[in-house]
Amino acid sequence: MLKIREASRHFGGLVAVKQVSFDVAPREILGVIGPNGAGKTTFFNLVSGAIPLSSGQITFEGKCTGGMRPHQVAHLGIGRTFQIVRPFGELSVLENVLAGLGARFCTSLWRSLRICRGRAHLGEARELLARTHLLKYENEPARNLPLGLLRRLEIARALALQPKLILLDESFSGLSHSECLSLVELVKTLREDGMTVLLIEHNMQITMNLCDRLVVLDRGEKIAEGLPHDVRSNERVISAYLGSDD
Repeated sequence: MLKIREASRHFGGLVAVKQVSFDVAPREILGVIGPNGAGKTTFFNLVSGAIPLSSGQITFEGKCTGGMRPHQVAHLGIGRTFQIVRPFGELSVLENVLAGLGARFCTSLWRSLRICRGRAHLGEARELLARTHLLKYENEPARNLPLGLLRRLEIARALALQPKLILLDESFSGLSHSECLSLVELVKTLREDGMTVLLIEHNMQITMNLCDRLVVLDRGEKIAEGLPHDVRSNERVISAYLGSDD
């Protein structure tokens, strides 16, 4: 579904992502892990079109995304969440999801809300809230939600784009153990519904138990790729996380 070939991104003399290559299969849950500063979020920004590649190629279902703007990438079927949760705080939970629905038709927030206030779109938005266990908060201003529910709202808003691939950028960060377990079940249901998931996560217990495969980045380079139990025992991965005596 997703092919990454020699993807690189430079910021002046800083190499944030360096010649990263791997594939993501349909309905796979693939984790991108690595220590702080490894280039994980920059990599997500490349996939979602938030920043352009310096070199290399990214293709999604056979279509090259190079040169596309974020909304064009989203329309291909790639949705994402962000490490820092930023809902439309003054809008209700329902309106936040309606804004995601409207992004399928236009790029203006207020125009998208006007378009999507019809009965059919309201029903679709409420279905997404039910799917993410947020329906009882539909009239609550988003700014009033605690972090755990905000993480779910971000996922609901991303799902409103009807993505085939969803990028989850540290969606488990800051959550309690019970909130993490509940979110794990939600991610599993996304795959059961036919979706492909690419996630960044620092909680190794979650990544080891949830992901089919892992890709490990360190200082912008891919240093390992494989099944979770193989990656866990990889010497380069251990060194990247814990340092070495050399």
